[in-house]
Amino acid sequence: MGNYKNTMKKIKKALISVSDKKNLKKLINVLTKHGVELISSGGTYKEIKKLRFKCLEVSEYTGSPEILGGRVKTLHPKIHAGILSKRNNSSHCNDLKNNNFEEIDLVIVNFYPFEKTLEQTSNHLKIIENIDVGGPTMVRAAAKNYNDVTVITSIDQYSELISEIENSSGSTSFKFREKMSLEAFSETAYYDAVISNYFNKIKNNNFPKKKIIYGNLIEKLRYGENPHQHAAVYSKTQSLNIKQIHGKQMSYNNYNDIFSALTISKSLPKNLGTVIIKHANPSGVSINKNNLKSYQLALACDPVSAFGGIVSCNYKVNKTLAIELNNIFLEVIIANGFDPEALKILKKKKNLRLVDATNFKMKNLVKINSANDSFLTQSEDIEKFNIKNFKIVSKKKPNKSQLKSLIFAFNVCRYVKSNAIVLASQETTVGIGSGQPSRLDSCQIAIDKMKKFQNLNEEVVAASDAFFPFIDGIEKLVQSGVTAVIQPSGSIRDKEIIKFANQTNTILVFSKTRHFRH
Repeated sequence: MGNYKNTMKKIKKALISVSDKKNLKKLINVLTKHGVELISSGGTYKEIKKLRFKCLEVSEYTGSPEILGGRVKTLHPKIHAGILSKRNNSSHCNDLKNNNFEEIDLVIVNFYPFEKTLEQTSNHLKIIENIDVGGPTMVRAAAKNYNDVTVITSIDQYSELISEIENSSGSTSFKFREKMSLEAFSETAYYDAVISNYFNKIKNNNFPKKKIIYGNLIEKLRYGENPHQHAAVYSKTQSLNIKQIHGKQMSYNNYNDIFSALTISKSLPKNLGTVIIKHANPSGVSINKNNLKSYQLALACDPVSAFGGIVSCNYKVNKTLAIELNNIFLEVIIANGFDPEALKILKKKKNLRLVDATNFKMKNLVKINSANDSFLTQSEDIEKFNIKNFKIVSKKKPNKSQLKSLIFAFNVCRYVKSNAIVLASQETTVGIGSGQPSRLDSCQIAIDKMKKFQNLNEEVVAASDAFFPFIDGIEKLVQSGVTAVIQPSGSIRDKEIIKFANQTNTILVFSKTRHFRH
């Protein structure tokens, strides 16, 4: 950033205006010790006076009162000229002198809590009043003039500023000011992005002319999908709403699988659902009132692929289930909490990552896929489907149990990489074929897995994420013992598919919705 000379700058005057007033005492004590003159306004001024430090109020400094109910306090030439003036520019120095303005060397600002306000209220007028104007204006000015001015935008930076001042007799280094400037511009950009997102959201404008992606750094990861790739995880909030309570550091692949797992498990009936994920694909899904049984059935769908996978339970893990989970190698176990005895058992594996997802809630997700300097964005396919979305097109009609299994299979199908085929029985997957260029191959994979791992006495149903372009796919499923099929309509051969279903006494249900997942 720039070609300025690496110089120390003495702090003589500081302007402090903070919404979050924690940890001020130690900082102000250090500033005062080094002879820094303090200027402040509003609540910050009152807090500094309460702490019994000498401070000049902004209105007294500028000679202009706070007006418009506090909307205008620091928006004054004396403030901004003091921040923006180049110390080595004679013209700037003369302008300050002629107007009786003084240099301001340190700006400490954190903004009105707009993001927090959104969490606390839906009152638009209150939200609007928490859009900071003066704060970001001062921060941008100070960040622009980082060669001469130090800008602080977070409580987390206080200790570093204190160290800088204490070690440099009340001065700051160019390197430090440059670093703080970079962080300040990130802070203003983030703040504006949150505001922009709010206005687009209330107007249902999902695709504005300018799309802004923002987030808080949660963790820098060891590497990406592979060791030669760099990676990190960000969140629009201050946390991921999941908590790792045991095990080694998460990897990029772990997080990718965790998000996939939670998307599925949180869509299942609460306290009943188990999902096993491998490479962002489900290898087994089950709904059962007995949590142990739910896990066992999900595992039985493909116990080989489950090795080194991720288990997500939308219920609390107890001792009995913990013993069962410990029988195979898993990377991560996600649950809505763990009983103390369960934790004791699972923590015996030092590297096993345990994640508490009790507070994780599904929201209106947006998927983003980048390519060079461009990116694709879309809403996530998370809407639950029921009988209203389907049309029974075969002569043979499904009973309640069959219909329930068909809806379950189709809802799972949307989370499987295309081309996707899901075989299910009694709200449990018994075979999954995923990610194949040929739908016929996906059918065969699902069938092969079912025959390899299952010994079924119950009826099996099948779901396809898109229509069968030819009879061969549904024919292969029926030949394997499938008695009911659900697929999206829309093929020019829909009538042929219906005819085949009727000829083979197969139940056929059409969906109005397709579920490609690439």
